[in-house]
Amino acid sequence: MHTTRTLRYVPVLMVFLALGMISPHATAAEHTTNPNFIILFVDDWGWRDAACYGSDLYETPNIDKLAATGVRFTNGYSACTVCSPTRNALMTGMYPGRTNCTDFIAGHVRPKAKLRVPDWNMKLDHGHTTIAEALKKHGYATAHVGKWHLMPRGQKDMNDYLPTRHGFDINVGGNEWGLPGSYHYPYKRKNRYARAVTNLPPGGKPGDYLTDFLTDHALKFIASNKDKPFFLNFCYYNVHTPLQGRVDLVKRYEKKLANMPHSDRVQRHKLAVYAAMVHSVDESVGRIMKKLDELDIADNTVIILAGDNGGLDRNNRPTDNHPLRQGKGHVYEGGTRVPTIIRWPGKGATGAVSHTPVMTIDFYPTMLKIAGLTGVAAHNKNVDGASLIPVLRDPSAKLDRDLFWHYPHYHTGGATPHGAVRSGDYKLIEFYEDMRVELYNVKQDIGEKNDLAPKSPNLVQTLRDKLHAWRKKIDAQMPTKNPNYVRN
Repeated sequence: MHTTRTLRYVPVLMVFLALGMISPHATAAEHTTNPNFIILFVDDWGWRDAACYGSDLYETPNIDKLAATGVRFTNGYSACTVCSPTRNALMTGMYPGRTNCTDFIAGHVRPKAKLRVPDWNMKLDHGHTTIAEALKKHGYATAHVGKWHLMPRGQKDMNDYLPTRHGFDINVGGNEWGLPGSYHYPYKRKNRYARAVTNLPPGGKPGDYLTDFLTDHALKFIASNKDKPFFLNFCYYNVHTPLQGRVDLVKRYEKKLANMPHSDRVQRHKLAVYAAMVHSVDESVGRIMKKLDELDIADNTVIILAGDNGGLDRNNRPTDNHPLRQGKGHVYEGGTRVPTIIRWPGKGATGAVSHTPVMTIDFYPTMLKIAGLTGVAAHNKNVDGASLIPVLRDPSAKLDRDLFWHYPHYHTGGATPHGAVRSGDYKLIEFYEDMRVELYNVKQDIGEKNDLAPKSPNLVQTLRDKLHAWRKKIDAQMPTKNPNYVRN
């Protein structure tokens, strides 16, 4: 606990003791200030894109250190296969199917596809109480840094959906776009991505790398609020395209790859520029942990590190999600399974690995529970996530629930509208174009190579009933037949 922060409350505690409102035998832990929260959200981060998750190239000593002092989840899932829906789920604790924000904003248009996508929600609605709003009501300082991508494009009222309209005191770099024009100052290019990252403070200069610049401002926020509870929502633009690494790091990995011994083994990760982008995220994580230590608030700060969807794996580039099948945009494990690490100092397990399935929707209720806050009842009744406190304390603990996905859209790379449910070790996928199903035991068959559906009609029906009942319960929007469909 940060000593300065504790001393600020000593006079108040003495008054309460004198009045008999607090037992003099109460433990110090019962009267500490609310913990800080830091979410570190990496864009397009593949499940194997860290050394502690098995990368054969990427160096992530700081992420590995975080895992060694917290709980690393092997079955961490994003709420969707693409970014905006998962970010909505992060802010609300609700499934994308419930909020109807079910595709990246503004999505792909397929006018001649077999199905017509529903009239879905391209924003984070103000009717929800975000985790930032819930914490701010109880005195938390709040800041969003980096990618936002939860607001409509080109509309007169789109600025009404900036992070500062959703409970954040500060917004550094968050806007309607899902990627920067460039990662190099001034963060724009001379083609169709000529835009720069907006809502950035002044002070940038030639040679600056976006991730480093954003980290500078994240550290300023932490330092400015060291004596009161804060929530930092740091959403990296890395490792999303355009593929641009810091020059020194790209050279580092080019040299590393050139010096790797040639053998019969398969080199899964082999793109220097992507490795450099992962490395920049790791450096940022390290700088944040170092700052917490310097300010003596590390033991009162919960860190959640996760990804918004699976890695972009198109024929093993720019990353390779092996042994998972496919990647971003797809319903298979490569599209939704992401690195997930949570550190809860003094309360959660350290250096532990949990195989319990968890999802983005769980962070909202977990943070409220850790802070000892109830949130807003009207919002909470629709929160789909579960508190992860039992698993953080005992990584072998199980959560009695199923996980669901709903994506009534098409995505570049071949993904078609689908839904899925993971129940125990089994995962059922339903493809909406023809309602066919596939079934996998993802514990025994992590690569989803052996479809069990033809031989397991009873289990298929059970899981299909669960999926349909869930869609009905949350009133999920379904695609409809397209009268303009043209067969390829």
